[in-house]
Amino acid sequence: MTAEEFAALCVAPSCTLREALAALNSTGRGVLLVLHPDGRLRRTLTDGDLRRAALNHVSDTSPVSQLPEQHPITIGTDGTYAAGMALLDKHQIDHLPVIDPAGRVSDVMFRRELSQRIWLSSPHLGEEETAFVEDAFRTNWIAPLGPHVDGFERELAAYAGIGHAAAVSSGTAAIHLALLLLGVKPGDTVFCSSLTFVGSCNPILYCGAQPVFVDSEPETWNMSPAALERALEWAQREGRLPRCVIIVNLYGQSADMDALLPLCERYGVAVLEDAAESLGAQYKGTASGGFGRIGVYSFNGNKIITTSGGGMLVADDPAVAERARKLATQAREPAAHYEHVEVGFNYRMSNVLAGIGRGQLRVLDQRVAQRRQVFDNYRKELADQSLVAWMPEPEGFRSTRWLTCFTLQGKDAGARRDLVLRSLERHSIEARPVWKPMHQQPLFRGAPYFPHSTGDVSASLFEAGICLPSGSNLTPEQQARVIEQLRRALAEDRRAAA
Repeated sequence: MTAEEFAALCVAPSCTLREALAALNSTGRGVLLVLHPDGRLRRTLTDGDLRRAALNHVSDTSPVSQLPEQHPITIGTDGTYAAGMALLDKHQIDHLPVIDPAGRVSDVMFRRELSQRIWLSSPHLGEEETAFVEDAFRTNWIAPLGPHVDGFERELAAYAGIGHAAAVSSGTAAIHLALLLLGVKPGDTVFCSSLTFVGSCNPILYCGAQPVFVDSEPETWNMSPAALERALEWAQREGRLPRCVIIVNLYGQSADMDALLPLCERYGVAVLEDAAESLGAQYKGTASGGFGRIGVYSFNGNKIITTSGGGMLVADDPAVAERARKLATQAREPAAHYEHVEVGFNYRMSNVLAGIGRGQLRVLDQRVAQRRQVFDNYRKELADQSLVAWMPEPEGFRSTRWLTCFTLQGKDAGARRDLVLRSLERHSIEARPVWKPMHQQPLFRGAPYFPHSTGDVSASLFEAGICLPSGSNLTPEQQARVIEQLRRALAEDRRAAA
């Protein structure tokens, strides 16, 4: 609902019943908001109210102020989608005015809209996946491993231009295995990007190692070369050079590898590239995931392609991939019986899920193009919003735009961010803050942290950042609805920032 559409719902108590009926017919929303001169809500007016007035022989030239008083059912501006739905159901109504602490109406929640939720990044499946899954059922290859697992590994490695791949149960499992393969042991130090999902660094704790977090840079939102250099200098002085550095590629975009990799090489530190969010992205013509000694992808349900749950470990060294497969299969030795000499894990992907992945991989380039188009549409339609700064894409980078992200400019960004998110949520639109940095998480309290040279970039991005619905299956109508509601929210934000 645009600002103009909202304004059309608002009438004065002096409005006649005939004028109210005309307004109900023209707006088509089934409700009008009768407001006091100062904007406070006096009552709502529906078709039912007008029918009852007619049955009571009230003249259609009478003002609505002469109708029996009615206490409206409302919700506050801090009301959530769930709370709104509960009130609609409880009172068996289809509309819910949103009022501020002074009683002024700022918005309306409609049942029809709330029942059509727009997700941040929903799975996008097609016909290709069905054929592979049906084959798995027809051949009875349901349990873990099977021809689709082998095929998915080959095809993914070929797509990314990397020698070998091992399909596992999640991206987090792939990171855990990668750390073990890189020799991480209890007491070791591991560097990691701070601005990321916790799955990037929880495996550090699985290994009994100590995390050190590195800030982002404004140009890419990914690991800051300046911060990494200072962290490595500190680690060398302290005799705590890391066993490896986990470089995270955030929101579908590669980190600046030409600046980061030479630093790691100078200190002889291995790189684990967390490309969980960036499958399909490129950095200066090379596929994301292929820069570290080991790379990792995720196929969680919200990723650009999905197997419902799953991940992939990739490496040019065939011994690394083979070792990952062994550890992921309970570290079973090659014997006729079950022989084990080391700890293993139940981390392998099933043949059914790999079938889904093979189908998804065939449309990956199409999914990337669709998500980039979603981003371009947002940027074009909201180009006049001076307080919006989009996640940058430097020259030589090609992001998948897995999620469309922006930051709010100006003071009090955190509080304003929350107002925008609440406004979108009231209209059943899922949007989220940018990742909360790991150095701010209670789980990692006390872990060393190295900010960027100009300040704490990760914290600033979290405070001001918003991720919008970005799915490759987002329809033009759905995106138009997001843009309309975001415009209204940003108009409120401009007033708050003034």
